[in-house]
Parts: sequence; C-alpha cells; structure tokens
Amino acid sequence: MTAATLTSPPLAPHSAATLALLDDPQEWGAFSRADRYDPGQWESSVVIEGMHCAACSLTVEDALRQVPGVRSAQVSAASQRARVVWSSAVVQPSGWMQAVQQAGYRAVPANDVFASERRRKASRQALWRWLVAGLCMMQVMMYAWPAYVAQPGDLTGEMEQLLRWASWVLTLPVILFSCGPFFKSALRDVAQMRISMDLPVALGMVITFVVSTAGTFDPQGIFGREVYFDSLTMFVFFLLTGRWLELRLRDRTAGALEALMNRLPDSVERQTAQGDYERVAVRRLVAGDLVRVQPGEAFAADGLVEQGSTLVDEALLSGESHPLPRGVGAAVVAGSHNLHATVLVRITHVGEATRFAQIVALMESASTTKPRGALLADRLAKPFLLAVLAAAGLACAWWWPHDPGHALMVAVAVLVVTCPCALSLATPAAMLAAAGTLARAGLLVRNLPSLEALAAVDTVVFDKTGTLTRDAMALRAVHTREGVSRTDAVAMAAALARHSLHPASKALVQAAEREIGVSAWSCQAVEESAGQGVAGQVLKVTRPGVVGEALRLGSASFCQLSASPVVPEGLCVHLADGAGWLATFVLQEDLRPEVPAVVAALRTLGVQVHVLSGDRPEAVMLVAEQSGIAHAQGGCSPADKLAYLQRLQAQGHTVAMVGDGLNDGPVLAGAHTSFAFGQAVPLAQAQSDLVVMGGSLDAVVGALQLARKTQRIVRQNLWWALAYNAACVPLAVAGYLPAWLAGLGMACSSLLVVLNALRLARTPRAQSMLPEEV
Repeated sequence: MTAATLTSPPLAPHSAATLALLDDPQEWGAFSRADRYDPGQWESSVVIEGMHCAACSLTVEDALRQVPGVRSAQVSAASQRARVVWSSAVVQPSGWMQAVQQAGYRAVPANDVFASERRRKASRQALWRWLVAGLCMMQVMMYAWPAYVAQPGDLTGEMEQLLRWASWVLTLPVILFSCGPFFKSALRDVAQMRISMDLPVALGMVITFVVSTAGTFDPQGIFGREVYFDSLTMFVFFLLTGRWLELRLRDRTAGALEALMNRLPDSVERQTAQGDYERVAVRRLVAGDLVRVQPGEAFAADGLVEQGSTLVDEALLSGESHPLPRGVGAAVVAGSHNLHATVLVRITHVGEATRFAQIVALMESASTTKPRGALLADRLAKPFLLAVLAAAGLACAWWWPHDPGHALMVAVAVLVVTCPCALSLATPAAMLAAAGTLARAGLLVRNLPSLEALAAVDTVVFDKTGTLTRDAMALRAVHTREGVSRTDAVAMAAALARHSLHPASKALVQAAEREIGVSAWSCQAVEESAGQGVAGQVLKVTRPGVVGEALRLGSASFCQLSASPVVPEGLCVHLADGAGWLATFVLQEDLRPEVPAVVAALRTLGVQVHVLSGDRPEAVMLVAEQSGIAHAQGGCSPADKLAYLQRLQAQGHTVAMVGDGLNDGPVLAGAHTSFAFGQAVPLAQAQSDLVVMGGSLDAVVGALQLARKTQRIVRQNLWWALAYNAACVPLAVAGYLPAWLAGLGMACSSLLVVLNALRLARTPRAQSMLPEEV
C-alpha cells in the first residue's frame, strides 16, 4: 500500500480502489508468505485498527471466517494483529480486508510505515478526550455541590436554574467530544446487530443527558425535579481513564513489535556488473548477488562468504555464546552481525526464505495463539448485557403509567448501577498498582493481564546465554608446564590478549587485572588470526632491549599442538612457546551470582525450573549443575524451544519464560507469561510481558510473589463488585434507588475497589523485590 493511501485518519475507510492496490501479487510478499507445500495458499500478518477489547477480536474473526477463500483467522486483541490464511485462487487481499472494514474496523499491512503515526494521533485524541472530561467533571461537580448540601430555602429558584444551565453548558463538550468513541461503537453495534458493553453505556449517557437537558429547559416539566450532569461527567471520566491506560499499554507493545520487524538493515552494498559497488535497498536483493558487508553491519540475507574471513555474532539467532569464525565458504545468516573484517558474501536466500524471517514467522504465530481466557468473560458478558437492557426496559415500562419521568430515571438507575464499572476496575486497578510497584523496583510490565497468568505459574523456563549467565566469560582454572607459575602464565597470556576483542581474550585480561594488577609483561609484533588466536613477541618490561619470546595464544591447532594437553573442562585457550605447550586456561561463562538463590526460592514457591539454550549441550549442563536446575536441554533451535514449551503446556503446566535473545522470540510469545532483560534485543522485548531493567533475576521471584498477592486483591475486589450489584440492582428495579444515588453508589464502589488495590502500591522493602504478605 502506497504512502498516499495510508495518510488517512484513524478508521477512515479505504476505498475499493485503494484496497485493490494490494491485489497485485508483487505486493503480497511485503505482508504475506506463501505456503511451501501449497503455493496458492498465503498467510498474511495485518494490524487491525479500532479494536479495544477481546470481544472485538471475536467480531473480526467471525467476519474474516465468513469470507469464501479464507481458511483460518486468528486475531489477538492484545497485539491488535491478525493472522489470516487465504487461498489466492478464491479471494484476494482486498476481499477479506473489505470484510474487516464492513465489520467496523480496518486491516492494515503489518509493515505499514504510517501505523505508528496513526497510533500516536489516536493516543493524543484519547488523551484530549480524557482531559476534557476530567476538567468538565470537576467544574460540574462544583456547580452540583450546593444542591446536595443546601437546606430548603438556601437556594433561590433563579440560582438553582443558573447552576443547572452552567452544568449543561459544561456537559456539552463531554457529550459532543469525550463520549464520541462510545457513541460510535454503539452505533456500529446497532448497525451490525451486535451488543457490547458500549451499548448500555452509551444508552445510559444519552438518557441521562436528555432527561437532564429536559429538566434544565423545562424546570416545571415531568423531568424538571432533578438533573444528573455530575453523575454523567464522572461516569464518562472513569471510563475514559481505563480506556486511555489500556491504549497506552497496547501502543507500547505495537511500537516495539514494529521496531524489531525493521531490525535488518535498510540497504546493502551490492557488486555491479562493472565490479564496483552500489548501495541498494535490501528488498532488491536476489539470490546470487554479491554484497560487501563492513565490520559492525548486520547481514541482510543468508549467504556464503566468498572472500575474506571474520568473526560473526549469532547469539541473537542461535543462542551461541561465542563469536564464531566465518571464512571462505562458510554460511552467514540474516540478522547476525559482522564483528571483525570486511567480507564479500554471495546471497543464497532472501526475504521470507531467510532464517530471520522464519523466526519472526514463528513469533507471529505464537503471538496470535496465546492463551485467550479473557474471551470467555466477553462471551459471558453478552447475555449479562442483554439482561441489563431487558431489566432496564421492563422497569421503565412498569413505572411509566405512574410517572414517566420517574420511569426513565429508574431505567437510568438500572443502567448506571449495573454498569460494570467497579467490576471492570476490579482487575485493572489491582494490576496497575502492582505494575507501579514493580516499576519502582526495576521491572516494567508490558502486558497487565500477564500478572494474572504469572500468579498461576508453576513452571519457569530460563534461557542460558545472557539470562542465567552474563555476556562475559570468567577464568575457571589454569594448567601450566612444570616450572611456570600461574602468575607468569596469566600475565603473558594477558599481554597478548590485550590486542584482541575476543570474549576469551577479555576474560584473560580481566583475570590478570584482578589477580596481578600492573603487569610486568608486554608484547610487540602482534598478529591476530580471526577465530584462531593471537601471536606476538612477549617480554618483561624490566628487560628493555631484549628480544621477546615468540608466543601463541589460542586454539590447540593455532598453537601447533597435536592435541589438548589437559582433559577438556570447558572452553580451553592454550599458550605455547618455541618449546611447545606452556599453559592452558579453562574458561566458563560467568554465572550470575544470584542464580542459585533464585532457583532455590522458586522451588520453595513450588515452581519447577527448566533451562533451554541453543548453546552446546555440555555448556548448558554445566550451567544447570551450577544453578541447581534439574531440567536442562541444549542445542535447541527456536522451533525446538517452542515445541518444548508446548509439551509442558500440554501436560497442564502454566509456564513463564525468561530470555533475552532473538531466538527466544517465539517461545516468549507462546508462553503464558514471559520476562526479558532490559539489555535484550527489541524482538525479545516486544514479545515479552515483563522487562527486567535492573539486570537481576531476583525480580522474577519478586514478581511471582507480587502477582499471587495481586490475585488475592483481585478476588476481593470481584466479590465486592458482585455483592454490590446483587444488592443494588433489585433496589434500582423496584424504584427505591434514585439515579443520583445509583451514580454515587457506582462511584463509591469504584473508589473502594481502587483503595483496596492501592495496598499493592506499598514501597518494596529496601534491596528486596519480595512484597509483604497480605
């Protein structure tokens, strides 16, 4: 879809001609992928605009599934994304997008560059609606207060009428501007013969405003006894508060998802027929092209190194914790980074055929198939809302022959008192309070419903690299030739290692600085072989003018050793001189110091702990042993991790995933709830529910305990809200509960729910994420 067609305001319907632009098969690759076994079947990822609850996702799914040629449709209300599988022989994209539009929503390609701008515009509009409602509510309450406290004779008729007119004027912006989304949604529901929470809400707003307006214009008429502008504006303000908070959270997730989808470079240097290089867009690459990749750049597609050698970082794709050497003939993958030298790469796979695209596809699939227990509540809400409308209508009909004005206000009282305001605040208020507490402790909640899932977690799955371990490595043991001290061996190795950026070299330098301090050794004429080792002339600083001894630091083959002189205990780096083997340094990944205590705490809470990694199985088992984790599996691809997670879920476990790599994206999306570290790549953060900013795994234990406490608060709030409705609805139907008291009861009920939730906002104890028990 071109830029010109995407500059329309939010939810402005696209014309048939605009949608027809997407029927060009050349455009499908931007947001769709063909099935490898059935080329006529396509799977598209689109953003659905206009949704605000899980019931909306059901409506969009129903609309899509009724289109001939659409084989399946899955819509996520949380991410506002849809996964549509369709047959190109039966339907075109414009066909099923038109069906979405007719249902009152809008489908936009997932790669739409204007989506973020439209979201920002919608967020600004929602904020302005909320601010207008809040300002007018405060002013209306000020004008309504004298009527509540005045004694008979305190207010003259002229003064009371003036206050009514002032309230009416201040309520107009709320009705005409702030209430717009509710009225639009209600009209859409009526046109589509559907019912949602917005219909009784909008109906109550209209009736209250009309009755109050009639009482203002005709004080002596049947509706002239009372006006209810204060209840109306307060009601609107409460609802808009919840809507705006929900919109903010949802937009934050969508923005992160777009950022990670654009992780690949925009352009690349491609060799021309004349042998020089030109910079072209990545989408113009085809298999067989020769591209030049500079150090620090990401590989834009899968390919084979044709000239040069370098080190590449594939940790985000494979989970491999060490930079990998890539020479002539070696394969490189899209999304990995060139660390060392310029290389020429012959492209073998582009676009959706790359490994990066396959990981993103897994992530999108897992995201749309997340557990969606909230949909059950929306399905049950429809019969409840029908019962509310029926009760209001019957109550109005019963009282109409006696007093039409009283009958309408009884109906409003029923609509207001049964409005699930406290019921809808019961969960979000507690979740927001808990999220604020976690944020102050360095843990950001990206998805509030995830706290509900977290409370039920009985299994936690950790990634290894960058999660249980730090990015750096640590010196574990030193083996030396007879007559060579450990101090001299570490110092000589560090003198060479200072000239390399390899993680093993950094570990040796850090060990020397920690154990020795100022080194007495230096080196000259240093040469590094990428992925193999470092060679140079090493000598003592106290012997100037003396020719240094030629030493080699690196792999056994680089040091010209026929075999490792010691039993391998992990990653071994050797030091050799002209006489042969001099020393061997055993390195290991640096385990986070809090990991054993975190694992023990999780076990105390009755939680099973697993570790999955794409790294070598022996490295994974070593970390698991050090951490006290009984279940460990290495050598896992992204699909393997997702399959492992799904097996745990099939066994009835509620699983939380903790990771930080690109290869963790699918499993983070598929878990019931997920954590990512603040240093994690955008892809992992976009699919995680909670982001640990402080870099400590203690936050996982604290979040789990706080989530369980939050659920207890939620249950208390729900029981109160249900009890309130059970007590007040019969009173409203019987006419014993006036509309103003229904509004006051609704406000007090909501206030009680919020105050109870604020118990979760206590400041955590110092240096601890563990909340106090209720």
